[in-house]
Amino acid sequence: MRRLQFILAFALVAVELGWAAPNPPAFPPDPNQALERTCFQTGGAWSPFGNLRSDVAIVYGIDPQLPNRIQTWRDRGYRIHVMTGVSWGSYQDYLYGRFDGINHEDEAQTERNGKKISHGGDVYYMSPGTNFGKFLCVGVQRALDAGAEAIHLEEPEFWVRGGYSEGFQREWRAYYGEDWQPPHGSVDAQWRASKLKYFLYRRALQQVFDYVQDYNRRTGRHVRCYVPTHSLLNYAHWRIVSPESSLARLNGCDGYIAQVWTGTSRTPNLFRGQLRERTFETAFLEYGAMQNLVRATGRTVWYLNDPIEDNPNHDWNDYQRNWESTLVASLLQPDVWQYEVAPWPERIFRGRYPHSVPEDQRRPIPPPYATELQVVFNALNDMKQARVEWDCGTTGIGVMISDSLMFQRGDPQPGDPHLSEIYGLAMPLLKRGIPVAPVQLENVTVPRYLQDFRVLWLTYHGMKPLSADVHTALADWVKQGGRLIVCDDDTDPYNAVRDWWNSDGNHYATPREHLFAQLDFKSANAATNNAGPINWSHGQGEVYWLKENPVRLAKDAKGDEPVLQLTERAAKSAGLKWRETNYLQLRRGPYIIAAGLDESIAGEPKQLRGRFVNLFDPELQVQTTITVRPGSRFFLRELEAESGAQPKLLASGCKALLQQQTDDAMRFAVEGVGNTPAILLLSTSKAPKSVRLDPGAVLDFSYAAKEGLLWIRFANLPSPRELTIQF
Repeated sequence: MRRLQFILAFALVAVELGWAAPNPPAFPPDPNQALERTCFQTGGAWSPFGNLRSDVAIVYGIDPQLPNRIQTWRDRGYRIHVMTGVSWGSYQDYLYGRFDGINHEDEAQTERNGKKISHGGDVYYMSPGTNFGKFLCVGVQRALDAGAEAIHLEEPEFWVRGGYSEGFQREWRAYYGEDWQPPHGSVDAQWRASKLKYFLYRRALQQVFDYVQDYNRRTGRHVRCYVPTHSLLNYAHWRIVSPESSLARLNGCDGYIAQVWTGTSRTPNLFRGQLRERTFETAFLEYGAMQNLVRATGRTVWYLNDPIEDNPNHDWNDYQRNWESTLVASLLQPDVWQYEVAPWPERIFRGRYPHSVPEDQRRPIPPPYATELQVVFNALNDMKQARVEWDCGTTGIGVMISDSLMFQRGDPQPGDPHLSEIYGLAMPLLKRGIPVAPVQLENVTVPRYLQDFRVLWLTYHGMKPLSADVHTALADWVKQGGRLIVCDDDTDPYNAVRDWWNSDGNHYATPREHLFAQLDFKSANAATNNAGPINWSHGQGEVYWLKENPVRLAKDAKGDEPVLQLTERAAKSAGLKWRETNYLQLRRGPYIIAAGLDESIAGEPKQLRGRFVNLFDPELQVQTTITVRPGSRFFLRELEAESGAQPKLLASGCKALLQQQTDDAMRFAVEGVGNTPAILLLSTSKAPKSVRLDPGAVLDFSYAAKEGLLWIRFANLPSPRELTIQF
């Protein structure tokens, strides 16, 4: 979760220290800022520790002081979005009836033992009633009045262990027309409770979306609405229900922020029977799930990165290593080029860690890491590249996931605690360098959604299809030449819940049976022996049925083998060239992103030869050989990709906006996080005669004639200065 108890307290400190002073010096406008390439979220007024110079500052909270906080960021040239929590917040006016005269304490999410689920004190996770969305609109109006260009409604979350409050029971009776059943009483009750939780937050969000859309119609503005949310994989893993893919079909929802970070991705999972953290691989799948939430829907997704995490008990080495892994995982999704570069930058650049040691032993951010972060933050503004090339294992392969993964996570049958229903199928492929994509089952009915996939895995262990029409779309995809691999032994107890496949005239014991009916299974001349998978043709495609539970495969030291063998067979049948690698590598224009894989195939590590600068290197030194060993992560800028006689900025550990360029001079406006080391790297065939940073700042520069590179170093200040280079 995005824990932050110091939001309002920090805002007050900022004012006291003068960081929110009126009429500050403004950074020159960036002509590319209209693209909204990068953003960050902050609970405070402007501060030197939060001055990331991204395109957008997302100001958190819809309290009465919001307009004042917004103005401090706007005064310094930031575009303004506003974010507020949906499931929890300082919503006591609603809770205690000051909003509508009705006490809503019975809408607090409640556990089986009667305990309210709290984010701290009486900040409860809510089971949103019919007026909750209307209450949120009051605070949203405050953001609209302050000129916010977008509203972010964060983390609509209902804990699986909840569902026992009187408010929830009341909603159950209204929704189902029957008496409430305790969710732990049966798989059917747990399934129905989760579907209701899913609906309640979708209803609350639709109320806000409608409110903003009505405001836009009345004012002629175009305020957008986004939902910052964890990935479906993480919510299912952590036993939380959220509307997820259904939001993309709501009027007024413009997209998501994919809240993927070390805290979600280091959650251990099983592979070959070994339970451990696999931060990079898990992040890759989480980001992929979020991208496939919006692909072909016309919606947008931003990728969040967090240079630390919510747990303050790790040290800086741990934070840095895991941030590099999640950052690389996000860059390996080439269709996404918008990033939230940091939540709560003040806790990064002002925090001292780890909290597990006495206070006098805690350390501030190491200066090299502070520089590295700002180099990467600025590079992320340049990720919208036309040239995209993979070097990895076979592409075009996916694993289906459904929102109903969140519905089978509670008593009496909570499913595998490590979400092996999905990781048991995805991890064997990813570990062989195959960039497998989690494919949203609910979206297969969207036109052209499946056009990039040739092989899909599907299991109904741990999830079920929410509608019958997805089976029609899957059958059509197979008929057109797709290869569908179904891994299921029909033993999931949730097959028996009351839903469409066994209701309203349907009489299927499992949803798999309904799918196979669309795939002409009964008329197929399919093998029936138990020695291997059953397969048959359907149109131009094929179906394979592996009668197995993916959870067992994840627990087995050799459980990855049948997944790999069957995927290779299906891929070759589909005309794909089969390839396995012990790395993933992607080119995005002049940038190369690479990750070495452990628990992978044997072989020599991948080597790249040329001239590169690793953007994870705060010194930005030239490297001619890059070795992609297991566990290594690289974000490279290839120097050979640069062309042109004019000097050019390649990387910068501060915001460096070109103001003027002539044959013999360049002038930049520069600004960064206060008291952190800045570095600029420029390509130039001409040696500099002088480098000056006004007003009167000390700097250092070095020029390598052989490389045609110029390095400039100085201390960042959180106010704009003029950097002039004379050639």
